[in-house]
Amino acid sequence: MTSARRVVGRMIIVESREQSAIIQKINGCRGAVESKDLRNAGLKVTIPRLKILEMLESSEPRHLSADEIYRRLMESGDDIGLATVYRVLTQFEAAGLVIRHHFDEGGHAVFELERGGHHDHMVCLQCGHVDEFQDSLIERRQQEKARELGYRLTDHSLIMYGECMRKECPYLLGNRGTRPPRDG
Repeated sequence: MTSARRVVGRMIIVESREQSAIIQKINGCRGAVESKDLRNAGLKVTIPRLKILEMLESSEPRHLSADEIYRRLMESGDDIGLATVYRVLTQFEAAGLVIRHHFDEGGHAVFELERGGHHDHMVCLQCGHVDEFQDSLIERRQQEKARELGYRLTDHSLIMYGECMRKECPYLLGNRGTRPPRDG
């Protein structure tokens, strides 16, 4: 195994070429969660963690299920098991690197990177697509309502559900109303 050395602070980190390539790709993304964030969270930098982190960073849509991550890893030729994907996502969640959402009643979880900054979600009941949005009027109104009720708002989550009104919804398989697998 060929390795590369990097100096991080006072430590010399020895990585495989594959790890180095993944780290460079991740660090090249705007707003990227970096490998140092894994270390700061107490997680060892491993190929599966880096691959999953890379996928979450570069994915469109931004909300992926563990099954969708696993499927995409398999399609790209990565030999990472489904149990490993679930374990890594749980570790990322505990470390504050990802947020787990349950947008449907079936308890189906999707994950997105914690990028800082608040946003809300609109979920299509027909195809499962999730749109993120920010609206200062909604945010201000929630603060006002909390004060009216005698609260100091510390956190909140707004998820709105609706039916897509697009004639040719790009998120429906074949545009026939067949719901695709939930991937965001």
